[in-house]
Amino acid sequence: MSVENLRIEGSVENVLFRNEINGYIVLDLDAGGELITVVGLLGDIEEGEILLLEGNYETNRKYGTQFHASYCERKLPSTAVNIEKYLASGAIKGIGPGLARKIVNVFGANTLTIMENAPHRLSEVKGISPKMCGEIEAEAKKLFSLRLVTSYLAEYQIKPQYAMKTYRKYGGDSMELIKMNPYILCGDGIDLEFSKADALAEELDIPRNSHKRVIAGLQYILKMYAARGNTCMLVDALIKAAGAILNISEKEFFESYNTAMEDNELFNHVIGEYEFVYLPDYYYAETFIADRIHVLSDFSSPTDFDCEAVIDAEEAEKGIKYEEKQRQAITTAVSRGLMVLTGGPGTGKTTTLNAIISIFEKKGDKVFLAAPTGRAAKRMTDLTGHEAKTIHRILEVVYDSDDRLIFAHNENNPLDCDVIVVDEMSMVDCILFEKLLRALRLGCKIIMVGDFHQLPSVGAGDLLKDMIYSSAVPVVELTEIFRQAQKSCIVTNAHKIVSGEHPDLTKKDNDFFFFRRSDFGQAVELIVDLTKRRLPKAYGYSPTDDIQILTPSRKGAVGTVELNKILQEKLNPPAKAKAEHKGFTYTYRVGDKVMQTRNNYDMVWKKGSEQGAGIFNGDIGKITSINPATQTAVVDFDGRIAVYPFDLLPHLELAYAITVHKSQGCEFEAVIMPVMGVFQKLAYRNLLYTAVTRAKRLLILVGTEDSINKMVDNNKRSRRYTCLRDMLKRKEKEEA
Repeated sequence: MSVENLRIEGSVENVLFRNEINGYIVLDLDAGGELITVVGLLGDIEEGEILLLEGNYETNRKYGTQFHASYCERKLPSTAVNIEKYLASGAIKGIGPGLARKIVNVFGANTLTIMENAPHRLSEVKGISPKMCGEIEAEAKKLFSLRLVTSYLAEYQIKPQYAMKTYRKYGGDSMELIKMNPYILCGDGIDLEFSKADALAEELDIPRNSHKRVIAGLQYILKMYAARGNTCMLVDALIKAAGAILNISEKEFFESYNTAMEDNELFNHVIGEYEFVYLPDYYYAETFIADRIHVLSDFSSPTDFDCEAVIDAEEAEKGIKYEEKQRQAITTAVSRGLMVLTGGPGTGKTTTLNAIISIFEKKGDKVFLAAPTGRAAKRMTDLTGHEAKTIHRILEVVYDSDDRLIFAHNENNPLDCDVIVVDEMSMVDCILFEKLLRALRLGCKIIMVGDFHQLPSVGAGDLLKDMIYSSAVPVVELTEIFRQAQKSCIVTNAHKIVSGEHPDLTKKDNDFFFFRRSDFGQAVELIVDLTKRRLPKAYGYSPTDDIQILTPSRKGAVGTVELNKILQEKLNPPAKAKAEHKGFTYTYRVGDKVMQTRNNYDMVWKKGSEQGAGIFNGDIGKITSINPATQTAVVDFDGRIAVYPFDLLPHLELAYAITVHKSQGCEFEAVIMPVMGVFQKLAYRNLLYTAVTRAKRLLILVGTEDSINKMVDNNKRSRRYTCLRDMLKRKEKEEA
């Protein structure tokens, strides 16, 4: 049952639950003698407040009828009784029930007016010393400032969570700063949509061509391009986009653009006749990477170190004969300050890497192993027998004195290691790599391992490829497919694909299978049957833990959105015992396989007695519980348990089917991939290659030979705009 557009007013009787991060609250409202349970994203509300709410009643089968508030107008309590209740609830730090009673006994219904406008008068209350009076005055100022910001932004349908973020960042000056420049709400740490800040600016009569608006708009456009993988943008493209989105002339563009450059709000890099524009974070990252790589390339081992003898000894100990390229890779790793080790599946990267780790450890060096994702780190651990951690865990996410999340390890607190090996480098974006480089001592050796034929990172940049093609870093590419790997059709077909040859789709007795389907409905039916019945029966695979459907796209009949809805219905259907929450795209249900779709450095997780922060783009987990009362869901990410407020659930997508891009760094026992009706911009070679190499033991393609062959034939890749390669080359020329 649902009644729309109702308005209710009353005083807050009890606060039953609150989420400090997003402002979600459950409370009892006394509306004319009737006690109503209210839920919603209303902010930091206390008992005794008077609320005017808009929303509707909804009936929950477990919690009964609740009023879901979509709008809240807050009024400070005006009666002595409600003011005492308000202060006694802990609204102002330092005031408990006893002191609240004393203050209200002195000032009565005028208490809050005095606390806001003449707080020094609190010293008139017996028991409040001048020092305590000052402390309460400071806390009261915080409270009234936050209330003011929350109420003001609510008038423009801006949620309380943005008010809370603004106050955390700017404190008591928030209101004044917003009115001077509402576009501060688009800044890092607040991240309000530009269109909402723009609407507020229009109400404040800020001109369309003001520097504040144009610079914020340019930064918004550059952020959109960064979300597509670009660290920078051609200035001509930025002019065109700014004209369309901001409705400004080229003259107005350059007036603000030049101001932004002077104030270091934007940066540029010129290559020949082309000018590229950067947001500060990406500019600092790429210039730092180029500088540090240049410095590290000068480090090398003492000339008297006999690498050939050490490798011979390793061969004798392990009973292995390294081929020529492997010996070259081991020698380069041990003798140089940094290197890239690359190669396709079956070429012996793991064997080579294990030799490198063994030699360093025998020298007495402390070796760290790192990977971009939890699954990639686990795979690295399994392959090497040494513990690997995610880069984020190695750097350690902590809070600074301003309550901002930062990495604990940096130039001032470097990592205690002599060698770091980073696997799946194709997945590492430029911002994360910059943070890692800052945390390494100059003498630390860096071994970067990855396959540059894979798709580039989800984050901005094309780091691995830029380093390889800049010639600024020693690179060893392993090309020989070893005999054992030659038995795998997954391996041999992957190498055919990357070389531009069509894969062999005829074999039916190995680990690479093709099912011809041209009808979308029949293809989906087969994918469901393979996942739910045939593969579990034939191989004992778990439909959710071992089998992964990979698709080129989110859209379409065989895109992730539609496939996930169908697979959820078949693999995890609704039941009375399973709690669920209906979101905009998906219904989330206990037992669902889900994936995080963006980095969240704030998300706290627990793993036994260990606690940390950060759930990252591409992390896959399972929903273990959903609680409508607290508006939270609990997700298990391979043992890391995280609690999600409902408003963060859109950051999770069902993961029975995921895109190939999201599968990077992962390896699955069995992969099923529909290859039919692929959108032209996604029908390219290294996307297919990446999908094929995600399969550990079994790969199944469902679709048409024509679609597969067209992907192999198309070696065009969507270009990423980055100047790192040029920066690295310039450093090389400067050295020469």
